[in-house]
Amino acid sequence: MSRFASSGPSQRQLRVSEQVRHAVAQVLQRGDVRDPTLENAVIAISEVRMSPDLKIATCFVSPVGASDSEGVISALNKSAKFIRGRAAPYLKQMKYMPEFRFRIDTSFDNYAKIDALLRKPEVTRDLHDDDDDGGDPNPGDVPGHEGND
Repeated sequence: MSRFASSGPSQRQLRVSEQVRHAVAQVLQRGDVRDPTLENAVIAISEVRMSPDLKIATCFVSPVGASDSEGVISALNKSAKFIRGRAAPYLKQMKYMPEFRFRIDTSFDNYAKIDALLRKPEVTRDLHDDDDDGGDPNPGDVPGHEGND
């Protein structure tokens, strides 16, 4: 088995991605980027994924309160080199400054869909039926259970 056949990012990738997330957030928070689309948008950077060679940083962002999220992503990608230059002082320890790519973060939408499914009356009814079936909710010989003492 190859030593590079891991299923997830390395510890170094995780550490660097968190540093890059903080650096990009600082640049966006200070308002250095002069773009009309970005001036009134509040941008949350939920995650940064680094490539294995640490030369590409994919930033997953959620424009909060922006009606045109694709426009915000497009403006961020147009300003990526400028943001990269402004983030450089925060990432002095890196040998190579990563290239920034911005993508829309859909994880919050997925969480909302799952939450909506769990709140459906059919699912709620099924969950409550399992609790009220009269059977032992903790079957088997479990020490400390009321029925087995």
